[in-house]
Amino acid sequence: MLTALRSWPARRWGVAALAAALSTLALAIPAALIPNPIFGRAIEPEWWSWPVTIATGILAGLVIATYVNVAPSLAQDTHADEPEVSDTAGRAGVIGGLVSFFAVGCPVCNKLVLIALGSTGAVQWFAPIQPILAVAALGLLVWALRRRLQGEIACAVPTRSGATAE
Repeated sequence: MLTALRSWPARRWGVAALAAALSTLALAIPAALIPNPIFGRAIEPEWWSWPVTIATGILAGLVIATYVNVAPSLAQDTHADEPEVSDTAGRAGVIGGLVSFFAVGCPVCNKLVLIALGSTGAVQWFAPIQPILAVAALGLLVWALRRRLQGEIACAVPTRSGATAE
């Protein structure tokens, strides 16, 4: 995994940093970890909410950056005849980000949780499983990143001269 990350060009690291910052904000603002006039919290965030939010942002940024093409001039030539491939890792990354939102969000402010469990159920049943959701979300994001990076190491990238570069 580290081998693939070390080979990233500056452009990909820039996308990772920007995507990490935006992902963190996209999670922190609606979860009202950052006070704002649009969203509020009835229950204070747990001590682990910010670390999970930051870790989610970093991992999401790295997963998003794996979609940046490192050889843009070859993009059209190398994949024209290849069949469409299922992106299980990408879906896992999206699900991980969504589960993170449920993990760090206010249990009684979440409309879906309130509809399903009511306010008492949200506090008694949903709030205690939020740390488990946080661990599961981070696990999904780590798995997605690992899968995406393994694909970069395992697949040779053809060059214009016909040779392959690893």
